[in-house]
Amino acid sequence: MKLQTTNRTLEAMIHIISWSIVFGYPFFMERENNSVDWNAYFRHTSVLFSFLVIFYVNYFFLIPRLLFNEKTRKYIIYNVILLIGIGAALQVWQKMDMPPVIDPNSMYKYKRPPRLIFFIRDIVSLIFAIGLSIAIRMSSRWRVSESARREAEKNRTEAELKNLRNQLNPHFLLNTLNNIYALITFDTDKAQQAVQELSKLLRHVLYENQQTFVPLGREADFIRNYIELMRIRLTSNVTVETQIDIRSDSKTEIAPLIFISLIENAFKHGISPTEPSFIRILLSEHKNKICCEIINSYHPKNEKMDKSGSGIGLEQVQKRLELLYSKHYTWDKYISENGKEYISRLYLMPSKI
Repeated sequence: MKLQTTNRTLEAMIHIISWSIVFGYPFFMERENNSVDWNAYFRHTSVLFSFLVIFYVNYFFLIPRLLFNEKTRKYIIYNVILLIGIGAALQVWQKMDMPPVIDPNSMYKYKRPPRLIFFIRDIVSLIFAIGLSIAIRMSSRWRVSESARREAEKNRTEAELKNLRNQLNPHFLLNTLNNIYALITFDTDKAQQAVQELSKLLRHVLYENQQTFVPLGREADFIRNYIELMRIRLTSNVTVETQIDIRSDSKTEIAPLIFISLIENAFKHGISPTEPSFIRILLSEHKNKICCEIINSYHPKNEKMDKSGSGIGLEQVQKRLELLYSKHYTWDKYISENGKEYISRLYLMPSKI
């Protein structure tokens, strides 16, 4: 509302200044010896006044009420009536105010040009004023429409992000609870420890995830705690290497839980109950670029073996990246040529958004 008031005030000022220049120009042109020929000034401004009338009749009434409501035929008819009426009035005014001057001593008889020429000249000038009014009104309408479109796009994006966050919380909780459930069957002590660690993580998920962006340092601490929770259920044949080069006081803004699905995916597909497995996680920040690189042994699970969730995590990551970091991220994910490793490299440039 405040922005609309400011725009209207600015628009009014532009109109006042523009017409002041238009009507002020003849005033200075008619000055001679520091005096003004008011008769000559009013003769010049009579035409300008007709421009002003037809401009604002269109600007405030005909264009918004007829042209914008697709009543083009009525709009044209009313303007034709206006053009003829104002054009005729100008001719009457000019005939009364500027009668032809004939010098009786002149050997040449003065012959005034046909009035039709002046009438056509005035009509063309008035049509130009109408066209200018349409152009300015259409431009103003386009700005309003564009502003409304951007606001609708913003609301749609926020609603979609909120929906994704609402999906991510249950998805994250489901995967973590499945891990704890697996621990209960063979190590109750570790399961109890996992529940305690989970309570710490849930605090971050429930509160931090409600914001669009959070400090990177806080998100890095959450990732460390999550990895430690995942370690609890690992056997000795699984190696987990982490390198998190993020300062704890880093204030870089990052979308919450943007990396967790990638790490979940590594623990989901990178661990085998029978074969040696490994997970390497690198998270770093350098020159306004955040890098998350995850390499893990590749052990894809079939539907019977997979009890870690519905697999919507990576799809959510892709959608959130497009919504929040469009054109300011790169994400490469592929399986190595020998089919034994899965590589995921995500680069974010939050300073450019």
